[in-house]
Amino acid sequence: MKIENLLKSLKINSINGSYSTGKEWGTCSGTDKVIHTPIDGSKIATVRYADKQAYEHVVITACSAFEYWKTVPAPRRGEVIRQIGNTLRTYKRELGMLITYESGKILEEALGEVQEMIDICDFAVGLSRQLHGFTMHSERPLHRMYEQYHPLGIVGIITAFNFPAAVWSWNAMIAAVCGDVCLWKPSEKTPLTAIACQNIIAEVLEKNQLPEGIFNLIIGDSSAGHWIACDKRIPLVSATGSTAMGRNVAQTVGARLGKTILELGGNNAIILTENADIELALPAITFGAVGTCGQRCTSTRRLIVHDSIYDKVLERLKIIYESLPVGNPLDPSTLVGPLIDENAVKNFLSAIETAKRQGASLVTGGKQLSGDQYPGDLYVQPSILEATPDMPIVKEETFAPILYVIKYHGNVHNAIQIQNDVPQGLSSAIFSDNLQETEIFLSSQGSDCGIANVNIGTSGAEIGGAFGGEKDTGGGRESGSDAWKAYMRRQTNTINFGKELTLAQGIKFTVS
Repeated sequence: MKIENLLKSLKINSINGSYSTGKEWGTCSGTDKVIHTPIDGSKIATVRYADKQAYEHVVITACSAFEYWKTVPAPRRGEVIRQIGNTLRTYKRELGMLITYESGKILEEALGEVQEMIDICDFAVGLSRQLHGFTMHSERPLHRMYEQYHPLGIVGIITAFNFPAAVWSWNAMIAAVCGDVCLWKPSEKTPLTAIACQNIIAEVLEKNQLPEGIFNLIIGDSSAGHWIACDKRIPLVSATGSTAMGRNVAQTVGARLGKTILELGGNNAIILTENADIELALPAITFGAVGTCGQRCTSTRRLIVHDSIYDKVLERLKIIYESLPVGNPLDPSTLVGPLIDENAVKNFLSAIETAKRQGASLVTGGKQLSGDQYPGDLYVQPSILEATPDMPIVKEETFAPILYVIKYHGNVHNAIQIQNDVPQGLSSAIFSDNLQETEIFLSSQGSDCGIANVNIGTSGAEIGGAFGGEKDTGGGRESGSDAWKAYMRRQTNTINFGKELTLAQGIKFTVS
C-alpha cells in the first residue's frame, strides 16, 4: 500500500494537530517537525509540537474526564477496551505498515506489535472483573478488615520509538480498566503511529458516547515529557527509554512524591552451557540480537558460551549472520531493516571502533551499508565481536545489532557471574538441557534480571507476565500478572459491626 493511501486510511493528514483529547484534533503555535521514514529517508508527514497552553487544556480535560470515568463500573470499562481491541483487529495491517514506515522494523515484527496491543486488550477485559482485594481476620471481636483498590487519576505515559504502540497499550489499557485516564507523550521519532492509535480509539469513544479526556495525546519533544514529570496532577508517570532519561524522570517525579514505572536500558545476555541444544539456541540468538535491528530493550547484546562448544557456535553464527537479508523492511524476505536515524548509525560505528580499541575482535559485519539497495544510509551490517567481560563497552547498551560473544570456563556459576556483572538487569536466558543448571539460573543464586528464560531467547515477552527489570533498568513492571496494582491506590478498611469500641493491641482508653 502506498504511504499516501495508508495515511488516509488511518486518518492522518499531511500536516497534523498537536494534541487530542479523544475527539477533535487541536493545534497551536508550536514548532513543526517533519517525519521521515528510515526506509529511504523520504518525508511521510508533518506534526506540530504542542505548547504549554495546549498541554494545560489537555490536562484540565483529563482531570474532568477522570471524575466521570472512575464512577463507571470496571466491567463496563472493560467493555470499552474490548471494542478497542476489536477495532485494532480491523486496522491491524494498516497500523502494522505504518509502524514499519515510521520505525523501520520489519513488517512481521510490526504486525506482531499490533497483535500485542490486541492481546493486552483481551487481558484487560478479563482483568476488569478481577480487580480484587483481600480480606483479613481482625484481632478485635465483631470487626472485619479488608483492602481494596481505587483509581489513581491521570497516568502519564512516555514511550520510545522502538515500540511506538505496544508499550503505550500495556499502560493505557490496564490503566483504563482500573478507572484511570491517560496522557500519552510518544517519541518525537514516531508520533504518526500515536496519532493513528488515537484516531482508532476515537471511533470507539464516539460509538459509546463517552466524554473526551479518557485517552489523551500530546505531540512534543522532551519539554512535553518534562511537563508531565513536573505535574502534581499526574500521580503516576510510566516512562520508557534510556537510563539517563529515566533518572531524570525519577528525580523530578520523586521530588513531588509522585509514582513512577520505569522501563529503561537493557544489556541482555544468553548463556550457552556445554549442555545446550545448539540448534534450538541459534535462531533465538539471531532473532534476539538482530530483531528490530538490535533496537529492542530486550535485544540480546551478550552471548556467554562454554569453552567446549565456543568455536562451533561462533562458526555457525558467522555463517548465519553473513546470510541475513538486510534491506527494505516492507519486503517479506527481509529480516533486518534500517536503524532509526543517523545518530543511531554513528553510535553503531563508534561502538564497533571502541570495542576494537579495547581488544575485541570483529568476527563479521561492522560496516554501514550503501548503494541503491540501501537508500537513506541507515542500514548496517549485523555484527559479531569476540570480547571479554571486563571490556567497558561490553557493559554498555548500544541500540544496534552488535553481539559480543564471550567465552567462559568451568561451571554455570561462572557464566551467571559474567551475566550479572553489568549495570542493567532487564532480560536474560540460558540454554541447557541440564536440570541443575537451569534451576540454579532461576534461583536466588542465578540471574539478577527481571526476566529469566530457559531455552528461549531474551526478547519476545508475552503480555501475561509482568514485564520489567532491575538495577539500571528501573525496577518497574508493566503488562500482565498483578502489574495492574501500580495503576491504583491501595486502601485498607476496618469495619466495626459491634456495639463497643475495641482498640487494637489491647489498649484501654476510657473517657467519661
